Amino acid sequence: MEPLSDRTRLIAPATRRGGGRRPVNPSIERASTLLSDSVAEMRDGSLGPLYGIEGTASQTALRQALVDLERAEEAWLTPSGLSAVTLPLLALSRPGDEILTTDAVYGPVRRFLTRHMAARGVTTRFHPSGEPADSVAARIGERTRVMLIESPASLTFEMIDVPALVAAARARGVLTVIDNTWAAGLAFKPLMHGVDVSTQALTKYFGGHSDLMLGAATARDPAIRKAIADTVEDLGLCVSPDDAWLALRGLRTLPLRYAEQARSALRVADWLAGRPEVSRVLYPALARDPSYGLWTRDYTGAASLFGVVMRGGDAAAAHALLDGLRLFGLGYSWGGFESLITFETPQMAWRETAPVLEGPLLRLHIGLEDPADLIADLAAGLDGWPNA
Repeated sequence: MEPLSDRTRLIAPATRRGGGRRPVNPSIERASTLLSDSVAEMRDGSLGPLYGIEGTASQTALRQALVDLERAEEAWLTPSGLSAVTLPLLALSRPGDEILTTDAVYGPVRRFLTRHMAARGVTTRFHPSGEPADSVAARIGERTRVMLIESPASLTFEMIDVPALVAAARARGVLTVIDNTWAAGLAFKPLMHGVDVSTQALTKYFGGHSDLMLGAATARDPAIRKAIADTVEDLGLCVSPDDAWLALRGLRTLPLRYAEQARSALRVADWLAGRPEVSRVLYPALARDPSYGLWTRDYTGAASLFGVVMRGGDAAAAHALLDGLRLFGLGYSWGGFESLITFETPQMAWRETAPVLEGPLLRLHIGLEDPADLIADLAAGLDGWPNA
């Protein structure tokens, strides 16, 4: 049989034969205490988890699905996307080490690096967002232990040549961690390109319904896996069987939702790029985007999340635009079935080198609504934009 596509791989385990009569989905087993028939069994980990924190049926099935999807050897579940990123940073760095990452790194991760990690002797250097891979590699120093990669970068969506960057890091003995939420483990396979740890927020596309908080990290290398597993054990990290079950249910339709929302996002982004009120659309899947070449080379699809730089206007104009829309929710996160829009200019102040913007920066997530209706909603809102 030919290798299975991801669409099939995410469903096939549910219908695999040999388990007798059973439900399609695993049962939700809510348990802290797990009973054994003898004292000898109580100490035998080969028979399954000894305590609820190790996970029961739904957590185990979700971890295995992630291993299969990411082409990994082991996967860990965490309570949020943020904790999925901070977990390997904690596991792989020690006092005196340095972490190198983009100036566009996700805001809460930046806070973790500059507050929690700095207080424990791990420093961080930020390279300019959009800097080419060879220039980033040249910044690796004697103390650089981990490189945290975002591609595309948060809010401004610059992409970097991940395979080239990973090769340069590996040659210098530097470990690599990537936030792969935008690709959802589908459109890009970091571990297959040499990345040491792939992380993502399962809150987004895996859940798909904006009703759970969950993260995941995957890895291949035995030493890295041990470091992460030890950290998970020491911190007591675990997730609820209910949330794992919801994510497991969501991943069965993940490829279809991801592709459909990307088609709608490309249509909306292309329409916005032609509007006089808009200076730039930041979306690697658009042919006019500076990152389009890297995206077409390395990715098989695109997320439904992109940025828009307005032409002129100010914060008040941005607020009025967002307040006037009918179909776009005003809320953070993305990857769910509903369209969202946020005003993101204030976050640029967190960066060491703020990008030059021609107007307010907006972030759009395109859901499963009819894109024609979303475009009509945006058109009505843009009619009041100043200086158009």
